[in-house]
This record gives sequence, C-alpha cells and structure tokens, in this order.
Amino acid sequence: MSDNQLRVVWIYPDLLSTYGDQGNVLVVERRARQRGLEVARLDVRSDQQIPTSGDIYLIGGGEDRPQRLAAERLRRDGGLHRAVENGAIVFSVCAGYQILGHEFVNDLGQREPGLGLLDVVSVRGEGERCVGDVLGDIDPQLGLPPLTGFENHQGVTRLGPTARPFARVRFGNGNGTGDGTEGAYNDTIFGTYMHGPVLARNPQIADLLLKLALDVNALPPTDDRWYEALRNERIEAAQQPA
Repeated sequence: MSDNQLRVVWIYPDLLSTYGDQGNVLVVERRARQRGLEVARLDVRSDQQIPTSGDIYLIGGGEDRPQRLAAERLRRDGGLHRAVENGAIVFSVCAGYQILGHEFVNDLGQREPGLGLLDVVSVRGEGERCVGDVLGDIDPQLGLPPLTGFENHQGVTRLGPTARPFARVRFGNGNGTGDGTEGAYNDTIFGTYMHGPVLARNPQIADLLLKLALDVNALPPTDDRWYEALRNERIEAAQQPA
C-alpha cells in the first residue's frame, strides 16, 4: 500500500456514475475500515489529473457522450496506465469496462480508442437492449460465490486471448455475445456490465480487491448479514419467470 494507507481512487464521478455505481467506492471504503485499515479516498473529477500512487481504482458507468469524454481525457492523462504499471488494482463497470478495452463505439457512431488495459473490444449491439437482473458463476479461479447484478446496456463486448471471462451467466446476457460470458479480467484489471451497485450485491468482490491490494490471502471476518439479505433477495428475483 501507499504511505501506510489504502488509497482508493474513484475516477470521474462527474462523468461516470450512473445506476448508483458510486456505491462501489463506498463499499470498498467501508469494508476496509471494518478491518481496521486506514483509508484515503480520492474522488477525481474529469478536470483533475489521475494520481499514480493509488492502490484501488474504480470506474463506473455513464451515457455515451460522457463515456467518450472520459476516454479522451484518460488517454491524454496517462495516469491510470502509470498506476497499473505501479501495481494498482482497477475495477470498472459498463462504460468504464468498455473504456478499459481496445476500442468501443462512441456517441457519434465512431470507433473510439480505449486504454488497452483489458484485451476486449466493444461494439453496439443490433438486437434488444440488455436490461434486467443477472445471475452468474464467477470464474472458479477467483474463489467467489455467485454473481448478482443488474445490466442495462446496448454494448457487445468480445474478449481477446489474454482476457478471461469474469463470470458465466445463468440468467441474463452479460457481454451480449451469446456465449454466456460476463465481464473480463486479467491479473489486476476487472471489468463487468453489472450495476446494483455490484459491490453492494457482491461484497466478496470488494474483499478480493482489498486482498489483491494488500497482497494477502485472507481478511478478518466482518458482519455480512445486510449484504447477504440483499444478495438472497436479488438472486431469488433473478430466478423468477419474466
């Protein structure tokens, strides 16, 4: 960690914070403090430079034009690339997920370069919009319980050879490719289409980010009764007939 603090960076809340995604940074911050960790949270607006000494970076979803503006500014800034080179963990949602890939389609209908931090390419889907509760199984290598979330996107994201699917959906669309994949990740970079906010529905993912940042295999236990009640409710809802 940096300077004996866990440094959590929320990227561009003024552009990328739809569907309650800012709740993700609140969950990471709370679960760190519950373990007695000192947390320095930085909310970095789009007119500010991205710090390079953070430990965990979170990026949320956004509409098409704010997504393009965010991608342009992140490319010019270069700070997130340097942070990753320093060993930072990045967790992204929806528009943020697409930005981390090689390219996506912007609000002008043009192919917009992404940051190339994940080996994925996103295009605009031709069918119905992917909307609704999702239930899936996270990659067993990550050792996490089932994924619950809410998707609302038109994008279709295809994974390249160096990206692993974050999860396989039981209900829902995920990446929109029809192959059952949802999200993508490599060693330290994670992307998902799940809102919810996803870390409130899946606190074990937040704990995984903390373990990676701390370079530990386990964390002290904490009270998960509220989270489990929410998880159980949403998992049940996802399995109900449409």
